[in-house]
Amino acid sequence: MIDSDLPLFFEQQLDPVANEMAAFPARDREAFMAHWAKIRANESNILKTILYGDQVAGNIVSWEQPGEGSEREVGYWLGREYWGRGIATRALSLMLEQVTVRPLYAHVVKHNVASIRVLEKCGFKKLEDVGEEVILILRE
Repeated sequence: MIDSDLPLFFEQQLDPVANEMAAFPARDREAFMAHWAKIRANESNILKTILYGDQVAGNIVSWEQPGEGSEREVGYWLGREYWGRGIATRALSLMLEQVTVRPLYAHVVKHNVASIRVLEKCGFKKLEDVGEEVILILRE
């Protein structure tokens, strides 16, 4: 991930269709850049740009969830024009080669069937439903 990727990530997270799919609101530029500055400052976070050819398709991250137990999680964001091409599955597969901590968790809103399917293709299993969210786990 390089500095010049951030403006592209910012634009991707403004997409109202993607926001609805992820059930995650867009941030304004200042809040977005502050969030990325914070996660980039934490050396335990793993941050990668997802490329499709020479285009920035999105990002994939892994972090330790603060609190008791310090569970490691994974998440990604892909620009809508890159959906449905297997890019997220490939990016997650590559990330799982680098992030070998198990168990590994992912939280997905229930109506985001495509992301749930990506995670399942990569070996994640549904652990539990919590409200509008599904928690998935990769044990091996």
